[in-house]
Amino acid sequence: EKRGGEGRGTGFLQWLREREISKTRAYGLIQLAESAQNLVGEGLLEPASVNNFSKRAFLETAQADLEVQLMISEAANDGQQITRKQVRRLTDEFTAATSPLLPDEIRQRTQDNLLPPRVVAPLVRELAKLPEGQQDDLRRVLREEPELERVKDVTHTARWLSKAAEAGAAVRAFQQGELNLEKALQEAQRLDALGLLADAVGQAQQIESAVLKLHTGWRRLGGLQERLWVESGSSTPHLRDLLTVLQSLSGSTLRVSLGELAGGKRVRLQLVEESADQLEAPPLP
Repeated sequence: EKRGGEGRGTGFLQWLREREISKTRAYGLIQLAESAQNLVGEGLLEPASVNNFSKRAFLETAQADLEVQLMISEAANDGQQITRKQVRRLTDEFTAATSPLLPDEIRQRTQDNLLPPRVVAPLVRELAKLPEGQQDDLRRVLREEPELERVKDVTHTARWLSKAAEAGAAVRAFQQGELNLEKALQEAQRLDALGLLADAVGQAQQIESAVLKLHTGWRRLGGLQERLWVESGSSTPHLRDLLTVLQSLSGSTLRVSLGELAGGKRVRLQLVEESADQLEAPPLP
């Protein structure tokens, strides 16, 4: 395929259409072929043993740690049928027993079958998303109390921390000034309010996204309304009436009815485009 320029990928798409293959299925087949290259090409799996896997099991095996690949490939080469559930179970067991992200106490209790791998493995995945400092804080909690309920609590906390941090990194309002998001998260954690903060940050991200879409649509509507106004005149009174009504949405002040469910209330928004150095945070209510 030609790289860059007009018509990029059109030959491949035409080839798919001729064979009645959807893009989704094509990408799935490509992923499957890459997985086969990883397992069979590296000599871990005999070519005939590929038929012992379900499709999803094969894909997940290709993405697993080498030790897991070796164990699963050995079972498949012996003629065992490999399912996705088996791959996930073995991956969880290996992760929970060996991950360096876990304190020794948790790994040992997992190896002694005192903690179920299906509960410990999600903890590892959530810890991997956090910076080192937050990982250390949570590991300290686990060392003090390496029990099942504490593992669940720490997993929940780590999930909220990563969600809030991920959403916070996307909120443009946080990029103004010298905001320390990590310390803000620590303070919210101390207040046991991580869930509330994560929800608030997520809502802020959605509002910013909505405003960006609103601004794009508002400018486009304004341009279309202006062009139609120039094209119309006294001979098109009804069109002029429609364009006049549109001014409530295309002008600098937008007025939108919230409908009967809101008691007929209207919202008035003022859009003012300013340069970056003019932006100031509004005062707190």
